[in-house]
Amino acid sequence: MWSMLVLGLIGLVVFFLYPLVANIYYSFTSYDLVSEPIWIGLRNYEYMFTQDSRVGKAALNTLWFVVFLVPVRIVCALGIALLLTRRKRASGVWRTLFYVPALVPPVASVVAFVFLFNPGTGPVNTILRAFGMQGPLWFNDPALSKPSLLLLGIWMMGDVMVIFLAALLDVPRDQYEAASLDGANGFQRFRFVTIPNISPVLVFSLITGIIAALQYFTEAAVASSVASGKSGVGSGPDVLIGYPNDSLLTFTQWMYLQGFSSFQLGYSAALAVMLFLVASAVMALLLRRLGAFAGNGVR
Repeated sequence: MWSMLVLGLIGLVVFFLYPLVANIYYSFTSYDLVSEPIWIGLRNYEYMFTQDSRVGKAALNTLWFVVFLVPVRIVCALGIALLLTRRKRASGVWRTLFYVPALVPPVASVVAFVFLFNPGTGPVNTILRAFGMQGPLWFNDPALSKPSLLLLGIWMMGDVMVIFLAALLDVPRDQYEAASLDGANGFQRFRFVTIPNISPVLVFSLITGIIAALQYFTEAAVASSVASGKSGVGSGPDVLIGYPNDSLLTFTQWMYLQGFSSFQLGYSAALAVMLFLVASAVMALLLRRLGAFAGNGVR
């Protein structure tokens, strides 16, 4: 048996355990990737909690994406999936149309959205001006930059929608018929038949969505870069990271900037350890609270 597991165990050690242990070690050092790491104890963590003025902003922005982006994507994806289960004619065409945006590379999607919502020349504001309305600044406004990325997240929800669609199509029809015979209306059938049957998929989508939101990087970084008129992530003055006004500065962006722009690899490792601890705690809490809910699916 062990001979069959040896390759998997080697991969686990090489690609997970060793990097994890090494990162924890470097988090207690001063390391610039060139010189030998110097042991400094808890100074990186002390700096993180007492002197780093931008890490709190980055953490709050990341929390915003966790609180708003994840639930909105799940609700919209579930709603579209419910509609598609009732669509009989040309159902394959509609499913394809809703799924295709998920296949577009994230960088291309962000660049296209920033162009569409360009406050001066973008098609969205051009149409609004044609109706006599003044369009907002969208990605150039600190108050609207995150909601603008929320719209992008909804547009790219096809991957979650397909999972929900498969789960909905797997719900036994006889349970809906039994509920109807008992006098249940549409909402009651959804509450007492659909939700229990797809509860494992709901929990899976919630957990994977939170993990992705905690690591939110590409979309926010590219939106900041394109909206500010700069090309590249991490090049040039670091004040442009998170443009506008740090509203799109996420925790992983700040971690990347510290490690590969400022070359403070030890401090970047401490940020990574903190992200790992927070993600682990959130996942443990969710699994403890929602494990019974996911296990109550009616089969």
